Amino acid sequence: MRAIATVSLSGDLGAKFEAVARAGYDGIEIFENDLLSWGGTPEAVRALAESLGLTIIALQPFRDFEAMPEPQRSRNFARAERKFALMKALGTDFMLICSNTSALGVDDDARAAEDLRELAERAAAHGLRIGFEALAWGRHVNDYRHAWAIVERADHPSLGLVLDSFHVLAPGLPTAPIADIPGARISLVHLADAPVKQMDLLNWSRHYRCFPGQGGLDIAGFMRALGRTGYAGPLSHEIFNTDFRMACARDTALDGMRAMILAEHLRDEATASDALATSPTFRGIHFLEFTLDASQARALGRMLALLGFCHIGHHRSKNIELWRQGEVHLVLNMDTHTFAHTYRLMHGISVCAVGFRADNPGLTMARARAFGARAHDGPVGPGEMRLPAVRGINDSLIYLVDPETARDRQWRTDFNLFEAPARIEAGITGIDHLSTAVAPTQMLRWQLFFRTVFDFDADGENELADPNGLIFSQALISHDSTIRMALNTSPAVETMPGRFMNEGRGGIQQIALATDDIFATLDRLLANGVTLLPIPDNYYDDLAARIELDDLLLEAMRRRNVLYDRNEEGEFFHAYTEVFAGRFHFEVVERRGNYAHFGAANAPIRLAAQSRLHGAPPR
Repeated sequence: MRAIATVSLSGDLGAKFEAVARAGYDGIEIFENDLLSWGGTPEAVRALAESLGLTIIALQPFRDFEAMPEPQRSRNFARAERKFALMKALGTDFMLICSNTSALGVDDDARAAEDLRELAERAAAHGLRIGFEALAWGRHVNDYRHAWAIVERADHPSLGLVLDSFHVLAPGLPTAPIADIPGARISLVHLADAPVKQMDLLNWSRHYRCFPGQGGLDIAGFMRALGRTGYAGPLSHEIFNTDFRMACARDTALDGMRAMILAEHLRDEATASDALATSPTFRGIHFLEFTLDASQARALGRMLALLGFCHIGHHRSKNIELWRQGEVHLVLNMDTHTFAHTYRLMHGISVCAVGFRADNPGLTMARARAFGARAHDGPVGPGEMRLPAVRGINDSLIYLVDPETARDRQWRTDFNLFEAPARIEAGITGIDHLSTAVAPTQMLRWQLFFRTVFDFDADGENELADPNGLIFSQALISHDSTIRMALNTSPAVETMPGRFMNEGRGGIQQIALATDDIFATLDRLLANGVTLLPIPDNYYDDLAARIELDDLLLEAMRRRNVLYDRNEEGEFFHAYTEVFAGRFHFEVVERRGNYAHFGAANAPIRLAAQSRLHGAPPR
């Protein structure tokens, strides 16, 4: 059974139930505070769950119970009896007991086991069950192994162990001993991930938990150990997250279901034979599609020509142009009867679609559907080629194109191709990476989307200094390293991604074009009349002081406004164009050796330069 706790979602209890049902969960846990603030009766909550096809799998949490002195002990049992009556009204048979955090609690395992046994006996008299969970900050019981020892000692059929991945992984507890716990003695399993942070466990837990696949904890190790127990009970999300409390409950619930599928796959991957068993393989970014009107297309076309692109075709039945250089195809869609036009009405001039070269589009689509991605099946004109696609960020499209189709057939099918005027290309070979602006509450959502749907790896998050605030950047890279993406967000509205969110609701903001010789490419661009983002001399003076570089190389970079980074794997050279129409800009990059990052060390220099040229008014 797949379930989620109401504390994981925003809104009131009714909105949470609807979101959970829409996402396809089987069950829901009632976090008691959500019930207390609800205007309806417990019986009405039960009826609502039944009407939506949901099972209320638990009432939680029951706090500060075990090993308490009198009179607290007697009061706890009286309190529990009231909760048993509440459970019957709700229609659930299970209550979660979390380990004691009270200063009054006694450090006595025998007392704790005795209290839990008596409570289990009382629960059994009502046909109910209880489960004991070790909180990572429990006063005396803060380790699942300790909690299991107490459950074993209590030895009652109506008492089981509750495991929570956060309480296991955040304190750094080993997962191997989980495999030795009989699955039949585990009552419930909570799944939560979290970014790795150096902070106290309570605040970490209360504000930064996230779904499996969105953080840095070893969820795979936890799930593999759980799989060896033979546990067959509910898997449930219990997520305390500040951003989730501000996000749309429906979106959060869908993310949770995607993460649940991932967690189940991690548990079963050794024997998996479904669409998730094989990671998709890609061969880079095949094309970008811009949505824009005719005057904007003329302006962008002029810029593309300066960048060395050639206008090589026009769509057979629609007002769409095709431009190419090297392996890069850029589609300029001015048509008013297509998806692109609808997208432009909502977002303005923007990149509305991207094409991935996928070795097996059918298998990749099967994986996407398994992880809940929405397929796009729009109208296709006479003679046009239908390409599989899914909805991506901001409902943009991600097309999957097999290598043979990408090589030639797609364009010859849909476009009238013509001989472009003879011109020298600038040496652009492909698309190195894309940078996309997203809302702060959507960062984890889209990270999870690419990690699950396309099995991308997530690199460490970077904090980038914009003159007007911090930017948080998360890199996502396909296993074969042929597709690289960066998700950028900022809570400050005057930063580059902040303004992009306000003006166009986000999307692709930076297009990095790869070259094998950045200096030759830039020389051609400059000769064509391209204006590059000016980088101050101070940067190069500091670069010379920090890194031992050949004087001629340093001067070559200075003259061409090239930024530089290196590590033990290789070197990275990159330069930027001015921003086009206030919406997006191009970057020209050369990688040497096995450098795999994005030059984050240079981001403050680039962002300051862009802010001076195109930035927000001074405050």
